[in-house]
Amino acid sequence: MSIPDKKQVFSINNKEQFEEAALQIFNYQAKNCAVYGQFISGLKINPDKINAADQIPFLPIEFFKSHPILSTKESVQVTFTSSGTTGMVTSSHYVTDKTWYEDSFRNAFHLFYGDIKNYTVLALLPSYLEREGSSLIYMVDELIKLSGNPDSGFFLYNHDELYHQLKKQQDAKKPTLLIGVTFGLLDFIENHHIDFPELIVMETGGMKGRRKEMIREELHEVLCKGFGVKTIHSEYGMTELLSQAYSKGKGIFDCPPWMKIIIRDTNDPISTLTKGKTGGINVIDLANINSCSFIATQDLGKTYADDSFEVLGRFDQSDIRGCNLLIA
Repeated sequence: MSIPDKKQVFSINNKEQFEEAALQIFNYQAKNCAVYGQFISGLKINPDKINAADQIPFLPIEFFKSHPILSTKESVQVTFTSSGTTGMVTSSHYVTDKTWYEDSFRNAFHLFYGDIKNYTVLALLPSYLEREGSSLIYMVDELIKLSGNPDSGFFLYNHDELYHQLKKQQDAKKPTLLIGVTFGLLDFIENHHIDFPELIVMETGGMKGRRKEMIREELHEVLCKGFGVKTIHSEYGMTELLSQAYSKGKGIFDCPPWMKIIIRDTNDPISTLTKGKTGGINVIDLANINSCSFIATQDLGKTYADDSFEVLGRFDQSDIRGCNLLIA
């Protein structure tokens, strides 16, 4: 069965192209991903009767903790694992072709922010650097390399060094992106205040048990004050996906054209909700072509008329995730 190639997926620019590619990938994965096929069969759904993207069943994200989710017999090139506290069962995403991930985040960054070579990329991601298998570290490391800037780089707990680098960037009037885990950004501004209005501060979520959870509005107000910026940007991604959505402020996210958010009814997970209603976040990620492109997450949110979306929290029974936004 033919499936879309990278050129077709990453050149999607309208709903018709997305719908066609989504249905092709669904039919392929329903037949070739054993776990997904068994899940569909358990729902008593005939894949041949699915003729629209909003009819496609979504695989609960928990399956990545207990089963290899693969739609191909090709060798695994890289395994991404989720973060978690000691004793917690974590997810594993087996990636057989890492160029799908690389092309996805490169194209998405360019779409939302322009040429990466225009930026100095500074990363404050201590908890991710301290473990193996982080898809976020893989992405940011590649963005740092692609920037071609010798001042780009990672910072662990060396906040003084980061502060001096930020001042250097500001004095030189160089476009700068600071991407950081939430607790790391809060730790930094406790001891360092900078008034750098041109700085892009992008938080990836995650308190990692280091701090009390905060609602987004409170968190962003604190970060805006600490960095002297008007808005806080955010990235919405996770181990089980190969694409990311971005927010340039107020917690409203937009997806790249090969990614879509659909909201499910929390009481009837097979049913979807209309725009503006709160429910579980389902993600179609067409870059996930070699695993499963249709994932039911444990996040709560709602979509808007322009297909943007907001993350409002997590299901109570779900694990605290390292790369999710904060509970409302």
